[in-house]
Amino acid sequence: MKRVLIITYYWPPSGGAGVQRWLKFAKYLPEFGWEPIILTVDPKYASYAQYDESLEQEVNPDLKVYRTKSFEFYNLYKKLSGKNEIPYGGFANEKKTTFAGKFSHFIRGNFFIPDPRKGWNKQAYQKAQELLGKYNIKTVITTSPPHSTQLIGLKLKKKFNMNWIADFRDPWTDIYYYKTLYHSPLAKKIDLHLERKILNNADSILTVSKDIARSFTKKTNKLSAKKIQVITNGFDTDDFLNIKEEKEEKFVITYTGTMSEAYDLSGFIRALSMLNSELRKKVKLRFVGKPFHPILSKIRKLLPEIELEIPGYVEHSESILFLMRSNLQLLVIPNVSDNRGIITGKFYEYLASQKPILAIGPRGGDLEELIEETKCGLITDYKDSKTIKQWLIKQMNQPTGKIEENNSKKYSRRELTKKLSDILKQF
Repeated sequence: MKRVLIITYYWPPSGGAGVQRWLKFAKYLPEFGWEPIILTVDPKYASYAQYDESLEQEVNPDLKVYRTKSFEFYNLYKKLSGKNEIPYGGFANEKKTTFAGKFSHFIRGNFFIPDPRKGWNKQAYQKAQELLGKYNIKTVITTSPPHSTQLIGLKLKKKFNMNWIADFRDPWTDIYYYKTLYHSPLAKKIDLHLERKILNNADSILTVSKDIARSFTKKTNKLSAKKIQVITNGFDTDDFLNIKEEKEEKFVITYTGTMSEAYDLSGFIRALSMLNSELRKKVKLRFVGKPFHPILSKIRKLLPEIELEIPGYVEHSESILFLMRSNLQLLVIPNVSDNRGIITGKFYEYLASQKPILAIGPRGGDLEELIEETKCGLITDYKDSKTIKQWLIKQMNQPTGKIEENNSKKYSRRELTKKLSDILKQF
């Protein structure tokens, strides 16, 4: 088999959706004639916001995984600040209304360009050179965030002129929380310059949505339609095998993942308050992951009849169990500018659960196109409480609560890996 080097900061035991994209690609690439070799950070030195040791069980014992040391600025920040958590999601877990919070955002945006995990680059670059020679590798894939990982690919490309694919799971300077980092004009200029260098020098650019691809093409005239391609996130059918669905007494609405103040649930909360008291008593809201606590407080205050279940962050397999034991999945897109290209990784696992999806976010974006294509649910504007209420009542009256068979197969991890393999064959 041909070999491909995959350079990724996030790898088990790190948790979160960002890990699973390349964990699953690595799982299925051998089926299409490619041997993936993984270069990642040693977890003893890493600064992961989430851990999920259960994902290590999905790593094939025959897969070659190389780990290196790293100097982690976030670990230093954690020690100096006395905080228990690593910042994540643009410091979503940090209060930016306080002076200390604003100062943290400013330091992050102006002194750690492109991001604080660039302390891994030196060790990773040295190891990558060794692996290229050892295995006679002709193709390298770098995946981000952290976007500093792309700089490793740029440096390797300049020295070895091998085939280089840069994969972007999120936007870079267009990420929804970018403005909250208080970049100076100089810092922003440097960041934009680095972003453009990656786009110009990589042989191929991968993104997870059409809108992110469109935003990148506006940044440089060297990015042809052939050079930038979309491979969405997806779901692994193996994750949903042999799961016993336990029926609950109440109508369960489940949200999984991280949430911040940018996640506008006002219309959803208003819709629930418009239900009669008897219907509200039949509803359970389940927030799996890291919810935004002011939103939970608002729900408790305005909707005392509704049961709240907050399991917190759980292993991926348990998260799947929660989805399968739900009646409806809740998906919220951050209410920020330029959000039409945001399609969170959880959408595809929601899709695989075959439970209806209530999506709250921008109209006319990539997510709405996906929902219409797969006929998996409803997308509404943030304030459209009337439509949400009517749809909730309709779902609560459904006898089975399952959506019909849809054309979601092409979003399975195996099918998406086939698409990646076709791109690799072009080199």
